[in-house]
Amino acid sequence: MKLSVPGRATATAVVAAVSLLAGGSIAGAAPAPEPAVAAAPDIPVANVKAHLTQLQSIATANGGNRAHGRAGYKASLDYVKAKLDAAGFTTAVQQFTSSGRVGYNLIADWPGGDTGQIVMAGSHLDSVSSGAGINDNGSGSAAVLETALAVARANLQPTKHLRFAWWGAEELGLVGSRTYVNSLSAANRARISGYLNFDMIGSPNPGYFVYDDDPAIEKSFKDYFTGLGVATEIETEGDGRSDHAPFKSAGVPVGGLFTGASRVKSAAQAAKWGGTAGQAFDRCYHSSCDTTANINDTALNRNSDAIAYVVWELSA
Repeated sequence: MKLSVPGRATATAVVAAVSLLAGGSIAGAAPAPEPAVAAAPDIPVANVKAHLTQLQSIATANGGNRAHGRAGYKASLDYVKAKLDAAGFTTAVQQFTSSGRVGYNLIADWPGGDTGQIVMAGSHLDSVSSGAGINDNGSGSAAVLETALAVARANLQPTKHLRFAWWGAEELGLVGSRTYVNSLSAANRARISGYLNFDMIGSPNPGYFVYDDDPAIEKSFKDYFTGLGVATEIETEGDGRSDHAPFKSAGVPVGGLFTGASRVKSAAQAAKWGGTAGQAFDRCYHSSCDTTANINDTALNRNSDAIAYVVWELSA
């Protein structure tokens, strides 16, 4: 965060098929039932953590970070892109320049669905220069990636079109996401029926915060957590400070999840969620200690499953 019967029987089937294609029906036949909406899968937290391990290794091999304009960022993008390409997504890399360095956004489209109604889920892939950025925001990036891969594994055929995105240079002021939104025509912006943002979803002393921007999206996330028996609060710490902001400014309905950054967990929040009162949700926010050790597995698991639940629901 920035500061998916020989002969006669055959002839009968052909006649029936022609009748149906012509818009008619077979006499006496019951109406075909509406297809059931597929249930969202459980997202294996081990898979999400495996992506985080890869992002940590990339940072370690590239000066300890995955920041904009640095080799670690491009290697992170290449890792995510390779996974998506292998899974059957159509990927595109959008290049931009900020602070004298080249940056990149990665956009991945799942084939099919109504491209006049696009459900988008995204996260920023860059870290700050002081650390590997595993919670901020490897956590969101890895969970969105694993959700996209779950779409491919399920061969999901949603009614709406699904698009996933990983943004560059968020830490410099939402540069990548703003570049993307500004590159869209008004008509193409209007085709995005919702943008879901995931920035820091595995904080070590977590809260469960839901964006309150779009009521329908907010309700979908709250319904999921209610089903788990987990209370949520409205997200305020990161309001306007992450990649949903350019979409919201352009009139796109937005929503998302967050587990907290530098704000301190209250006694009431600790009583509700566990963890330590009087301590930041993420003591390693924007620091060198934001490594794979800086992740709460329960929060990461719950939020990853919530992403899948809402992507499945909103795209059905």
